[in-house]
Amino acid sequence: MSQEVKNLSDEALVLHVKAGDEHAFRALALRHGARYRALAFRFLGDMAVAEDLVQEGFVKLWTSADRFDATKAKFTTWFHRVIVNKCLDEKRKRHLIPLPEGYDVEDGRPSAEEQLGMSAAHRKIMAGLAVLSDREKTAVTLSYFDGLSNKDAADVMLLNVKAYESLLVRARTKMRQNLMADKETLLSALG
Repeated sequence: MSQEVKNLSDEALVLHVKAGDEHAFRALALRHGARYRALAFRFLGDMAVAEDLVQEGFVKLWTSADRFDATKAKFTTWFHRVIVNKCLDEKRKRHLIPLPEGYDVEDGRPSAEEQLGMSAAHRKIMAGLAVLSDREKTAVTLSYFDGLSNKDAADVMLLNVKAYESLLVRARTKMRQNLMADKETLLSALG
């Protein structure tokens, strides 16, 4: 891949992808693949599914690059929306099949290996995220994990900035209440 292609902006690379330029497509995938895989993983908690969804997102970029309009959004905002939509679709289609009476239910907690890899703070944050609705979790993820501005995150979620900020406040309040309840439980157990 030439240095010239690597130095192009995301929006310029998409124009090249529209024309069928594989090098431009590869540059976008290398530049943003890990970021969007991390986003999908935070949503779904399954790295294999996250990788598949991001790959599907890049396939959509290759086949539908003409849908991107640089006058309406930055590439990263548009592609965030693609990945978030794929994650939400995946969560909607996941239906647990009830086990027959007498079978043990699978333990949904992280494995010992996963727990060793997580810091205590990370576990608390993940527990706080677990109590949020999908929309609230999306808002928190876009702002605090992906570092998007409120304007860009609102665009990803198809909200105006005020509605996005209100959603973010509700999500933080819900997380704070959950974490405080855990703190009170721990303190009463020690006392």
